[in-house]
Amino acid sequence: MSLLSVQLYSVRDAFAADPADTLRRLAAIGFTQVEPYGVVENVDALRAGLPANGLSAPTAHARLIGADQPAVFAAAAELGIGLVIDPLVKPEQWQDPADIAATADALNAAAKVAAEHGVTVGYHNHWWELESRIDGRAAFEVFADQLDPAVALEVDTYWATAGGEDAAALLGRLGDRVKAIHVKDGGLATDATGQLPAGQGRVPVAEVLAAAPDALRVVEFDAFDGPGGDLFEAISASYTFLTGDRR
Repeated sequence: MSLLSVQLYSVRDAFAADPADTLRRLAAIGFTQVEPYGVVENVDALRAGLPANGLSAPTAHARLIGADQPAVFAAAAELGIGLVIDPLVKPEQWQDPADIAATADALNAAAKVAAEHGVTVGYHNHWWELESRIDGRAAFEVFADQLDPAVALEVDTYWATAGGEDAAALLGRLGDRVKAIHVKDGGLATDATGQLPAGQGRVPVAEVLAAAPDALRVVEFDAFDGPGGDLFEAISASYTFLTGDRR
């Protein structure tokens, strides 16, 4: 399996308008893997579009806590998705140890449901899980300590950096619990403005990659307002940076 993927949320507007063409354009850049969002909502488009473009989806984002988990995991299994990642738990849930424990418990329970479908569960951070401190430690690491080993982590290295952490050091501490990382760059604004292709901003991307050599690298843009304004060109620039493919 390639270590490179791209989060479809990056191109959500194009995907909503024309999923088949969007997947074709990503495959034309060179991607062989994508990370979908909204697995149940997009299952029909993915069922047709992934094989048609030579794509697979080893990971995906889908809301798990409070969702119809059997439906999510059944759709994931049908699409060949092995790891379903809850993309967000709101900032206010990361301020109190009891709330953090409740989130860990909920994902541990989800992992048992997922296992019935041959799927595993993960969690993806934003900046607030790192910015919030519990007895001097990042709430994200307090949370990670309470997860069942079956629950994986996808570290968004841009948001971790924006939250005040040394992302490479964080990856080193979390070790092989980290199965995937989001690779993006920019000025670290928490409103997602100013995001740039990998290697062009303030995230120490080379150090990040070295700290998680076996993790899936998932290119992502939450938004793009950069030079030229062409999101697909920006994604292509990240692909080139990560692969050295300058064809």
